Amino acid sequence: MTWSVEHLLPVRMRRVALVAPSAAMRDTLVRIADEGCVELDRPGSGESAGAAVALWGLPSAPGSGAMLAPATPDLDALRRERREDLLAGEAQLAAIDRAAVRRGEVAALAGWCPATDVPRLASRLATVGAALVVLPTPRGVEPPTLLRGSRGMVDSFAPLVTTYGTVPYRDVDPSWPSGVVFVVMFGVMFGDAGYGLLLLLLALALRGGFPPFLARYRRVWPFLTGAGVATVLAGIAYGEFFGPTGVLPVLWLDPLDSPERLLTASIVFGGLLLALAYVAGTVNRWREGGPVRAVYASSGFAGFAVYLSLAFMGVGLYLDQRTYVVAGAVLAPLGLLLAGAGFLAATPGGAAGVAETGMRLFEVVVRAGTNTVSFARLAAFGLTHAALAHLIWQGTTGLARQGPGPLVAAVVLFTVATAAAFALEALIAGVQALRLEFYELFSRVFEAQGRPFRPWRVPLADSEVTT
Repeated sequence: MTWSVEHLLPVRMRRVALVAPSAAMRDTLVRIADEGCVELDRPGSGESAGAAVALWGLPSAPGSGAMLAPATPDLDALRRERREDLLAGEAQLAAIDRAAVRRGEVAALAGWCPATDVPRLASRLATVGAALVVLPTPRGVEPPTLLRGSRGMVDSFAPLVTTYGTVPYRDVDPSWPSGVVFVVMFGVMFGDAGYGLLLLLLALALRGGFPPFLARYRRVWPFLTGAGVATVLAGIAYGEFFGPTGVLPVLWLDPLDSPERLLTASIVFGGLLLALAYVAGTVNRWREGGPVRAVYASSGFAGFAVYLSLAFMGVGLYLDQRTYVVAGAVLAPLGLLLAGAGFLAATPGGAAGVAETGMRLFEVVVRAGTNTVSFARLAAFGLTHAALAHLIWQGTTGLARQGPGPLVAAVVLFTVATAAAFALEALIAGVQALRLEFYELFSRVFEAQGRPFRPWRVPLADSEVTT
């Protein structure tokens, strides 16, 4: 499979018209519902079993989902058989059929379809005498968004983005980069090779459908696998295997012995991520509003210039290098002037506009600094894990030296304390990694909201239906 820049963008959409003879409209809609790849302008997707109750007078039976019969069913027979699922499907189909535009013996509907699905759907509709016609995208109308992560191997990463909001159609799709960043940050805070192996075992169990009551979470197994690998690698770097048990040597640093190095590394790592977020934000502003928008936006080039100036000055002061400080001092006015011009253009002008611009520029500078320092939490929670694991191991070894009886108590203490620490730290590391992505990174990458792609999808009934 070849890679291209398209893999960093949402799935390309096509505006399509569905044209069919009126007599073949039901067969056409059945195939569209079965494919589930077309968002119709007025799909009536909100109609379900409740619609069947209203339309056919059927007593309500909660929990039944809509289905469609391949051939036209006998509605009276379905009502007698209490086939609420099929009646709900017919209710949706009838609502869509009523929304079609008709000219003589021809009916038509418009909607959106992923570009890659157009050829397959067109071929299937041709078998019933219908046609799928690709139309020009209307000006001023933004297509719906379908992230590539929602359709591929990294589908467990997509919820990281969709939980924050719907990506605008023109923006980059950060599903897999955000997933990679999340698991790396999680691993840094949860760094323990033993804990990582437990996550890998859990991922393997989910992939195999065990335990059964967690089967609905099966799709997250790649996510857990990434988190487990990152946790194992961080644990190897820290020399942690269920704590400082001595099983692994320290390859990089011991968090408790070198907290300053871990803190510095966390802030540098966060600074690099913020720089990448500004780059992505600049690309998005360009795609949303052209080069002017990209240059003057505080989440675009102007904000990036301010951030780089602060980064240069901070590095220069830390390393006692005047060259970096001077470079930052030269770059800062450029970024502030560009951002200020963008802010001022969005105000009514006058003294109030100038005051508002000044306050927003102050916020840009303060926010750049505080967001960078916020990544220190990677080190803070890494230290918390190391300290807690050290405490558990010290208690365990202290009991084990007291004799056979205390040795059993030591095993119980180690098992129970480790299980509690694993659950608590996994929750905290996950929440903190999510917070860093949402507030520090995504807030720069995204400014607008798109609308999600909602195709009309109703499965076909497998059983034979009375027609």
